Amino acid sequence: MITANLHEVKAKLSHFVALAEQGQDIILCKRNVPTVKISALKKNLSKRPLGLAKGKMKIKDSFFDPLSNDILDTFNS
Repeated sequence: MITANLHEVKAKLSHFVALAEQGQDIILCKRNVPTVKISALKKNLSKRPLGLAKGKMKIKDSFFDPLSNDILDTFNS
């Protein structure tokens, strides 16, 4: 775990981001008082399969009806 003051982190932000990506936790201090913990997000490497919501939603036939002139005018103005 790394402890750093706000001024140092502001000056070397990309360096501290790289450390966090490597798994280091960084404690950010304000006037030598710990205030914030910075750590990398966990990456979800598994891909979502297609079709997870199949059959859970129905689209009414009216969805495909032409739009009214009022709505079309809004988009065209």
